[in-house]
Amino acid sequence: MNRLAEYRGKRDPARTPEPVPAVPPDAGSGGSGIFVVQEHHARRLHWDFRLERDGVLVSWALPKGVPDDPAVNHLAVHTEDHPLEYANFAGQIPRGEYGAGAVTLWDHGTYDVLKWDEREVKVNLHGERVSGGYVLFATGGKNWMIHRERQPLPAALTPMLAAPGRAPAGGLDAWGVEFKWDGVRALAFIETGRLQLISRTGKDITATYPEVSALGHTIPHKQVLLDGEIVAFTDGRPDFEALQPRMHVSSPTAALRLAEQTPVTYLVFDVLQLDGRPLTGRPYAERRQLLDTLLPDGSFQAPPTFPGEDLEAVQAASVANGFEGVVIKRLNSVYEPGIRSVNWLKLKNVQQQEVVVAGWKPGKGNRLGLIGSLLVGYYADGALLYCGHVGTGFTDETLHMLTSRLAPLRRPDSPFDGPVPPEYARPAVWVEPQLVIEVLFDRWTKAGRMIAPAFQGVRDDKEPADVVRET
Repeated sequence: MNRLAEYRGKRDPARTPEPVPAVPPDAGSGGSGIFVVQEHHARRLHWDFRLERDGVLVSWALPKGVPDDPAVNHLAVHTEDHPLEYANFAGQIPRGEYGAGAVTLWDHGTYDVLKWDEREVKVNLHGERVSGGYVLFATGGKNWMIHRERQPLPAALTPMLAAPGRAPAGGLDAWGVEFKWDGVRALAFIETGRLQLISRTGKDITATYPEVSALGHTIPHKQVLLDGEIVAFTDGRPDFEALQPRMHVSSPTAALRLAEQTPVTYLVFDVLQLDGRPLTGRPYAERRQLLDTLLPDGSFQAPPTFPGEDLEAVQAASVANGFEGVVIKRLNSVYEPGIRSVNWLKLKNVQQQEVVVAGWKPGKGNRLGLIGSLLVGYYADGALLYCGHVGTGFTDETLHMLTSRLAPLRRPDSPFDGPVPPEYARPAVWVEPQLVIEVLFDRWTKAGRMIAPAFQGVRDDKEPADVVRET
């Protein structure tokens, strides 16, 4: 039997650019092969779904395309077999010819056969736009239906991470901007109303944050995988210090008590799977648009995303509201589990402060005999208050310079007028508070300590007594 006879009978190779091979196809094994989906702008727009089988492309026309929701089946009209060469065809079929109109390649890949008979075809697709299990089943004559099977949630997934960086030059129209939240990263696995929270390190933290469990019943979908941040707020601002007493609690009773004292919010910024449909391969812009339709108004929300052109205004707002910074994300980027990707860039709000050096902690290893970190402070009402230790930002030359300059300033006791953490005070070498340096840091704690300060330079133009907290 010539399986391409019908195909050839509908086409004149002198009038159409479509492939019309003269040699009959060789029968293949039929166990697996390629698949292709072509968008066909004929008299009526449809998508041609084709599976390689026994040397030809077995074909169905899908008026509504490939379904992505397992709850909705689409019509699939069985059409004539096509030659394998058709898998690479894209072009314009001339007016007056069969199937006249534009044909473009919508997706392609490979597939595995799970079942194939006259009434049912069951396959696993491995494409760029569609993947997973699909079933085609006959309903009468040439009419079939195509159904997407529900995929289980992954057993484990490591979140995608943002790389530190700067805003790219040359415009930001290809990026979106979000606020950076200072909290605990967590994935939310939801199955028929039951929620499981998994930390970035793979730890189950569901019991630690009992108030988040209500999210499982809030979203009107049976299966969802979300990515977000658990955040505690104080006076409307993210407060990582307030969150810390809750982070290591595993007792359900203690967790419920702490939830009443310091409630948290789960801020959702990505959706990775929905009703059996994996979304990690879809663009960020598409995932965000879908996410905004999932969460009703209430305790759980998707924080806003802004156009890249608004970066400067969003950064200013993040500073004004005491946020950690912003994250910019490529609109066309896919979700890369476990990867610190340059498609997501974190731009942290760095603060600047002049501080007085009051001592140092001796270095170890390659810093033996030099400074390990500087103990610094600022003045408030005439008192010198400890505000942190600076252990980064030095070059070898700077370390030797500071060691030399501080050596003659040694004194036997601490010049601070308040306490210093014992882990720094015990090994400290104290000095007269005469040297002023400048540091960059993330933010202040409630106790007046700097988070992650880094040395920037010596300020010989500043008097120690004039150094006060600036922010």
